[in-house]
Amino acid sequence: MTLTRSRQLVLALALGALNILATSADTAERTAESNVADWQPIAEAFGRPGTLLPGDIYRVGLPRTDLTVTVQGVQVKAGFALGSYAAFKKMGASAMVMGDLVLLDQEINPVMSGLHERGLIVTALHNHLINLSPHVMYLHYTGHGAPADLARSLRAALSVTGTPFGPPAQGTGGELGIPKTQVDAVIGRTGTINNGVLQFSVARAERITEGKVLLLPGMGVATVINLQPTGDGKAAATGDFVLVAREVNPVARALQAHGIQVTAIHQHALADNPRLFYMHFWANDDAVQLARGLRAALDLTNSPKEKPQ
Repeated sequence: MTLTRSRQLVLALALGALNILATSADTAERTAESNVADWQPIAEAFGRPGTLLPGDIYRVGLPRTDLTVTVQGVQVKAGFALGSYAAFKKMGASAMVMGDLVLLDQEINPVMSGLHERGLIVTALHNHLINLSPHVMYLHYTGHGAPADLARSLRAALSVTGTPFGPPAQGTGGELGIPKTQVDAVIGRTGTINNGVLQFSVARAERITEGKVLLLPGMGVATVINLQPTGDGKAAATGDFVLVAREVNPVARALQAHGIQVTAIHQHALADNPRLFYMHFWANDDAVQLARGLRAALDLTNSPKEKPQ
């Protein structure tokens, strides 16, 4: 089989799976909201609990705490830039899963083969950051089936990596060493502190679908901003803006005008609507100054403002 035919086959499989998801979408919309107990088989498969998010999304974080990665001289925390995850959504009696896996170069093709062997689909493979050591890549995937089977398949595919399973380390809040209240005010949203990282998640205003499946923020379809303090009021910043085509270059110009590097622009899904582009970024500077640049970029996107408390 030629490479072209192989690619055609993969695409056909992907579109076939999307059709299955679309066929199940109406059923999923009618399904009653689940509770945490409904997702227990997934928690058991991963050896760790997930979080039930708005829209009936059950998300399991799998941060690569086994890796020590330095980006432009900054040793990054797993929750800052090394966060593999799986997001599940009920589709009637079955479920869909989509997510992102952080992989070393030598792990990429064994994991991709493991996903394919178990019926999961790879939707993207790319960098998020530049000038990092060791080099890591980010593999996006999706799948459809029985929830526990999907979780077991994903865990089996990741068995060739050092991805930690089992109970996660206890999260911490506490002082960051950067003025969170001021940063929150500039960003215009309230961030959360997770293991020493200040995190913002900003949904887009429009309805985003793949086939007839509604893609929700908890499934990775939201702008993410992470700030990791680096001392003296400074912070490293990374994450990604979720953009439609007309927003890509204005947002890139706004980030660069504020000293924030654009490190990657790409797509995560095969058939999202509207077509979405993900712009990743990096900076290490005064936290409030960074917040001003990030807010300038956010204001160029179709994202609702946070309602006053």
